[in-house]
Amino acid sequence: MKLAIGCDHGGFDLKTDLIAHLKEQGHEVKDFGCYDKSSIDYPDYVFPTAEGVASGEYDRGIVICTTGIGVSISANKVHGIRCALISDEYSAKMTRDHNDTNMIAFGANVTTTVRAKEMLDIWLNEPFSHGERHQRRIDKISAYEKTH
Repeated sequence: MKLAIGCDHGGFDLKTDLIAHLKEQGHEVKDFGCYDKSSIDYPDYVFPTAEGVASGEYDRGIVICTTGIGVSISANKVHGIRCALISDEYSAKMTRDHNDTNMIAFGANVTTTVRAKEMLDIWLNEPFSHGERHQRRIDKISAYEKTH
């Protein structure tokens, strides 16, 4: 799978660990930065990451900051992105199964690297259910997004 990943300074260490994990599994990973722990503004890195996913160049994306909140808000401003902030395995599964998310966000100070890898693996391997009610809801979100 072709994956895009981006972070701010607070998510740098977790991003580095997740990239190594993803590459070990054979995924192609594009690192959109940041590239060290110098303080930066997360939208500068999240927007290009999300745009890569929205354009179809990347299959899915991962964004990380200290809490995951700022990066998830930013990613969801990009048309075509459905980004969920993940902090447990059940949410990782359900956000794919019901919401067909194409991005997830992690808070580096909210989860451990071990749990983030577990949640990421669940999210990457969980298919969208394609259930009628779930698709109908996603279609409504997409239609609204196109008019606003």
